[in-house]
Amino acid sequence: MNTIYLDHAASTPVHPEVVETMLRVMKEHYGNASSVHALGRAAKRLVNESREQVALLAGCRVEELVFTGGGTESDNLALFGAAKANQHRGRHIITTQVEHHAVLHTCRQLEKEGFELTYLPVDKYGRVHPEQVEEAIRPDTILVSVMYANNEVGTIQPVTEIGEITAARGILFHVDAVQAFGKLSIDTSKLAVDLMSFSAHKINGPQGVGALYIRQGTPLDPLFFGGLQERKRRAGTENIAGMAGFAAAASLAGKQLPVLREQDEHMRLSLLQALNLHVGAENYHLNGHPEAGYRLPHIVNISFPACDTETMLMNLDLEGIAAASGSACSSGSLEPSHVLAAMNLPQIFLRSAIRFSFGLGNTREELEKTAEKIGTILNRLRNRR
Repeated sequence: MNTIYLDHAASTPVHPEVVETMLRVMKEHYGNASSVHALGRAAKRLVNESREQVALLAGCRVEELVFTGGGTESDNLALFGAAKANQHRGRHIITTQVEHHAVLHTCRQLEKEGFELTYLPVDKYGRVHPEQVEEAIRPDTILVSVMYANNEVGTIQPVTEIGEITAARGILFHVDAVQAFGKLSIDTSKLAVDLMSFSAHKINGPQGVGALYIRQGTPLDPLFFGGLQERKRRAGTENIAGMAGFAAAASLAGKQLPVLREQDEHMRLSLLQALNLHVGAENYHLNGHPEAGYRLPHIVNISFPACDTETMLMNLDLEGIAAASGSACSSGSLEPSHVLAAMNLPQIFLRSAIRFSFGLGNTREELEKTAEKIGTILNRLRNRR
């Protein structure tokens, strides 16, 4: 049975061109980028070239981009690094209730270390309002962290407006752009953002490599010690093949971004039209923002009130369809999504939500088949009662 993979928000298949790049690098560039011999210098050049390519997609200068071990590390470095480096100015941090756990769990740890956190609520679409951020700011606020686009429902946050508020107050602003990078046009040079997190495996690159944009002059303490790599921001021997793979994926994403966004909108429409046909519009509820300009097109979060999340996921898996209940980092939990809970959805929607996310390799036929299978599953469950 061929699997229909609809969990791209968790991790994407590696693009064939990225695989080729990484294989070549692993064969030819095995030197340590910190070594002074020819192989080391060649490895260092490759690191610099990779940084240039990722920085191009991020719209930042190469010296402002630090490679990390993934989006979670980037979030940790941003939050811990900024909090520790600026605690002499204050110990208050603002974030939202719908952040990824890489941010929320880091914030919880910072609370244990004496920092004060404000977790802002969101509206029924999962969107925080800039006025809420402004009202939450205190004299001792040193950092605001708001994701660019939500990983569970796809809702895009007003980061431009929030950045203008934090910049006017001299407060650092971190944006988790892991889900938005390569899906939306991002230009850090035009945003009042001081820190921004990225990850390769969300854009058809390898797992285990990410990056953090650090605006020049932003005070930040490192997480790791033991080397001078990444301008003393991130000690450790460079993952050269991973960086090269990230660069190749970023290059492909940059070239294809407008076309892929349009394709994703068409795919989304195909899925919903097929659900209307096989399930009935009255038998499901779409979670997240309904308007195209306020959401990512490739993430579709849907509640099927007639079937709980776990039962639907198990039945889909038996049909060879891979979907998710939400964040991959918490998918093993039976608790309802903290994102949907923050959106104040009724319990019946909370406990029946499925996230479908598509991308490289998916076809409209697969989405239509998925909708058909969902209809079959729901009918089968009804007949058992």
